[in-house]
Amino acid sequence: ELLYTFMLTFVVMNVAAAKKNVEEKNQYYGLAIAFTVIAGAYGAGAVSGGCFNPAVALGIDVSSAGLGFGWCGAYIVFELLGAAMAAVLFKIVRPEDFGGEKSPATELVSEFLGTFMLVLTVGLNVLGQSKAGAFSIAASLTAMIYALGDVSGAHFNPAVTVAILASGRCPELTPAKAGTFIGTQIAGGIAAAFTYAFIQKGSTFALGPVGDSTWAGVSLCG
Repeated sequence: ELLYTFMLTFVVMNVAAAKKNVEEKNQYYGLAIAFTVIAGAYGAGAVSGGCFNPAVALGIDVSSAGLGFGWCGAYIVFELLGAAMAAVLFKIVRPEDFGGEKSPATELVSEFLGTFMLVLTVGLNVLGQSKAGAFSIAASLTAMIYALGDVSGAHFNPAVTVAILASGRCPELTPAKAGTFIGTQIAGGIAAAFTYAFIQKGSTFALGPVGDSTWAGVSLCG
């Protein structure tokens, strides 16, 4: 509840409340916000039910009072903590909205957050045996790209960073900067892996060929 409420409110602020997006009057904010719910509902729904909203948590608890009542209090606390986290990190990734200036650290925080939420969603969908894993994972990536694309470029993937660097299409992406992006993305992925393993009580999954697939097939697909 904490992490996906964070994602929902963080995306809301970036696509609907950031000065740049308000001035441009973008038309994608609704899609970006909705995709956070798809990402979280399929990813974390098997764990918590996927409320991500105090009103939803309270409504469900009240409607099922005959089966027991009171857990909405804990849900609401963690949802509000997620919202508070989003507010703090919004100020960090958009310092120019608060009289500050964008820095390299701003971009690294952006890359860490986007990669973290992507990998977390992958892990939770796989471990929860989601029926719509691909949709949920794609939704998380889409939402975070809309939220942070104008902050760091929203790579969220070392392979993407290497491809952009090799193409020469982004003069600002020097080899040194690409290295910091890749290191940050790896850190975000590792943090997310430990997080989804913790959420799933230590469960994880192995990396390698699926079924009777071969390493040759894996190398071409991956």
